[in-house]
Order: sequence, then structure tokens, then C-alpha cells
Amino acid sequence: MNTEMYQTPMEVAVYQLHNFNISFFSSLLGGDVVSVKLDNSLDSASGASVVALDNKIEQAMDLVKNHLMYAVREEVEILKEQIRELVEKNSQLERENTLLKTLASPEQLEKFQSRLSPEEPAPETSQSPEAPDGSAV
Repeated sequence: MNTEMYQTPMEVAVYQLHNFNISFFSSLLGGDVVSVKLDNSLDSASGASVVALDNKIEQAMDLVKNHLMYAVREEVEILKEQIRELVEKNSQLERENTLLKTLASPEQLEKFQSRLSPEEPAPETSQSPEAPDGSAV
């Protein structure tokens, strides 16, 4: 199995689940690869082996399910931590933005607003004073 392209345990587990087969489950349980012949002439001995195989498959599926649940929980914890960090950074940036707005002069704010949205006129725009020859000062 080529898992180098998967970066998280969850991606590996999903890949394994999509590509599982009896040999995969058997290898998880430490057994040999089992070949099952499915036909209508199963006697009691082969019926017992099918039941045993079904039990091993069920155990392997439980193992995969537990692995997936662990990987999902781990991923959720990582994402929760990232959300906490982003919320903290957002708060810090909002405080910084408020401080800068209070320290900036109205002219600086107007100039900044005009840079943000050049196609939309900034609110409360004032006309720049003109020199006597008609050019802007």
C-alpha cells in the first residue's frame, strides 16, 4: 500500500477502508490469507470456516472502525486548537484595528478607505482644495 501521499492518519484509514479486502483484514489479525470458495455445496466444516471467517472480518472491521474513530477524534482536536488560535488572533487584530482607527486622523482614514475600494466613493468624501490656476493642491 502506498501511503506516502496521505498526510494524516484519517486519510490513511479512509484509503485502507476504500481498498480493503480479506487479506488486509487477515493481516491485521495476524492470520494467513484466506481463500473462500462460495458455492452451494458447503458442508458443515466449510460452513464453520465461513463463520470463523465472518467473525475475523467483523473483528477486523471493528479494528478499522476504532482506528477511524481515533483518527477523527485526533483531527477534531487539532481543528479545535486551530480554531482557538484563529479566534485569538482575530481578537488581537480587531483590537489593533480599533486602536489604529482611534489614532488615525480623518484624512488618513479617508485616504485608507479610498485605497481599499477605488471603484466605490469613500463615505464623507470632501473635495480637495484647488489652486488659483485650477490644479489640485
